[in-house]
Amino acid sequence: MPRNIFLVGFMAVGKSHVGAELSALTGWPLIDSDDVIVAKAGKPIARVFEDDGEAAFRELERSVFQDLCTGSGKIISCGGGAFVQSENRERMLQGGLVVCLGASPETIYHRLAGEAGSNAPVRPLLAGGDPLERIKTLLTERAPAYSQAHHTVDTDASTPGQVAREVMALCQRDAPHFGGANMPDPDLAATVNHSGGSYPVIAGWGVMEDLGRRFLDLGLNGPAYVITDSNVMNPYGRTVQRSLQSAGIAAHCFIIPAGETSKSFELAQAVYDWLVERRAERRHVIVAVGGGVVGDLAGFVAATYLRGMPFVQVPTSMAAMVDASIGGKVAVNLPQAKNLVGAFYQPKGVFADVQSLSSLPKRELSEGWAEAIKHGFILDSNLVDVFEEHAENLMDVEPEISTEVIRRSMAIKAEIVSQDERETLGIRILLNYGHTIGHALESSTEYGRFFHGEGVSVGMIGVAQMACELGMIPREVVDRHFQLLDRFNLPTRASGVSPADVLRAMSLDKKTESGSNRWVMLEEVGKAVVRNDVPAELVERTVRELVS
Repeated sequence: MPRNIFLVGFMAVGKSHVGAELSALTGWPLIDSDDVIVAKAGKPIARVFEDDGEAAFRELERSVFQDLCTGSGKIISCGGGAFVQSENRERMLQGGLVVCLGASPETIYHRLAGEAGSNAPVRPLLAGGDPLERIKTLLTERAPAYSQAHHTVDTDASTPGQVAREVMALCQRDAPHFGGANMPDPDLAATVNHSGGSYPVIAGWGVMEDLGRRFLDLGLNGPAYVITDSNVMNPYGRTVQRSLQSAGIAAHCFIIPAGETSKSFELAQAVYDWLVERRAERRHVIVAVGGGVVGDLAGFVAATYLRGMPFVQVPTSMAAMVDASIGGKVAVNLPQAKNLVGAFYQPKGVFADVQSLSSLPKRELSEGWAEAIKHGFILDSNLVDVFEEHAENLMDVEPEISTEVIRRSMAIKAEIVSQDERETLGIRILLNYGHTIGHALESSTEYGRFFHGEGVSVGMIGVAQMACELGMIPREVVDRHFQLLDRFNLPTRASGVSPADVLRAMSLDKKTESGSNRWVMLEEVGKAVVRNDVPAELVERTVRELVS
């Protein structure tokens, strides 16, 4: 057993109840960090927030964890924000096994509503405003920290006893190696939890060189079928192939022509024929090395060949790293529109080598940053601040800041996917900010004029202008879009495109509902909503202005 067991995670995920069950199973005492803080402060936590402010509470919390993380033989239920503080986090990770308990925002909301029904005090961080939206915001902000726990266990559909037994199994499994091999990967950006399990999202400098070991850690021992394109094969396809072979994993390569037109049934058929020739089996693994086109095509093949083969994403473009590789959306295009035939099929892991971005042409780098900028506008206003402060360093792919921003953006995407894997809850659609117009620009120009991120950039300008006209955001927010996208050399207009073709392509958008487009729009920087009542006249006028 580890020295201590720390239960971390958001409020109302069940830490106290699971801790009680663990205490019964182990005979170890359960300590609630909030109870210790209350005793030390001499007043309830809500009063500490009210009288002294959150900063004073966090300082008190740090002093408590300095004591709690020493010694051994304790089950420690931690306050929701405790693990977010880096000093506390390091102490916990060194002091025992850290298990993050997770739940969906809706589950958390209903559990807290049950507390309110029993006259429990309102949690300080949820006071005022819409509590469900506040829960979603805080979960997104805390996702990068929570992902660094040794393990994550979902509590949505499990009893405290079932969760406790799962934690015990993790403890027993990790016992021989605890404190070394099972410490969190320093390159871990996030963990995606989905209906079929979970997978790591990794971002670091030089990750490809160590890919073989990482495959073995995931239980993937080959053979592997690497799908890459003519621009990426040298050096990255070969780097991946060598890394896998050095770990004893046989690796074969299939090279497709670079470009969006390769996301076709014809190319998929060619890959199927190649897999048949290689006698690929269901337990073998498909590896996508490249940008979003490669990831979508390889994932589509993996989802359909032999009714499903494991696959791994090794994104080498910015857009693929922060967006396309995470979440399991795989597809091929039809002549009428992008991604009309596809599936939700989750990878076994995402491994982004940030160093590969340093060799990208500036235009490809810019279009990738568009997706990360999008994440900031819809969910993380602080990330927008970082882009504004470090635009030049990011365009130069300065290692430290670039890796930090990419991990942060990947964590946002991973958290949304974990909450809404198949776009059934209305959360994941927020990721389509700017995409309705962007996809239409791409398809109406036959995927030959605009990179994906360039289309999204123009699309963000369009929806920002419409939101401004609808009175949702001030003009200053629209201007902020123009200024930031311009600093990353991204287009804000699409002159010379047929407005009729764009509007026709928009009518085929997969997010259309009852004949109307669902528009992701901002209420403020960092807060997006979905609207399906945008006047058709406003949409048509905006499109005409964008392409005039």
